[in-house]
Amino acid sequence: MCSDSDRYPVERHFSVGPLRRIVTDQGDDEPRTPSEGAYGGDDPVPVSAESPRVEVYPGKEVVVDFDPELTFECVSECTWCCQHGVLLYGKDLIELASRANLSETTTDFRGEKFVTREPKAREEHVADDGQACAFLGDDGLCQLHLEDEHDWKPTRCSVFPLAVSREADGLHVGIRESAHDHCEGLGVSERRVIDELQAFLPELLWDLENPDSERVL
Repeated sequence: MCSDSDRYPVERHFSVGPLRRIVTDQGDDEPRTPSEGAYGGDDPVPVSAESPRVEVYPGKEVVVDFDPELTFECVSECTWCCQHGVLLYGKDLIELASRANLSETTTDFRGEKFVTREPKAREEHVADDGQACAFLGDDGLCQLHLEDEHDWKPTRCSVFPLAVSREADGLHVGIRESAHDHCEGLGVSERRVIDELQAFLPELLWDLENPDSERVL
């Protein structure tokens, strides 16, 4: 017969860098009912060990759907993420308008704004169709990011190579399926993605009705 501690996982909190992780564990000595938390009734609802919750900003959590040991570091020779047309949210448009001509660098697609993809007169740093982001220079660097004194870039540029979706239990973050085939920065450093989620996930994602990363140009 299973004990109460076997049936109801214990939720423990501990810090990883600037983030507070909420991880499920087994084996509390004191039996609890499902309505009780690890340290009393006010604790958050337990989550599965396979998908830990991470508090990225105060009161704003994500369910992590990738291996917590996954590492990532941007590789200068890899411009795969810059070959897409980047979806722009309202705040992104305001920021971009102060840095570039929106009529020349953005386009409408299915009722949403994207950074324009354009043909490039080169063989490197382009997609199979010879196009890339309007801001990707011949040197493989983002001219928008490079020239910005505030180190600003659109929200979706920060999210790569992660994928964000909103599900019934909150915001989920995983790795784009295509990233495993094209992104050269996965697994090349000791920088664990789960420890650096603030660098990948701008806070406005929690306020969006549809933060789904699958919408591309």
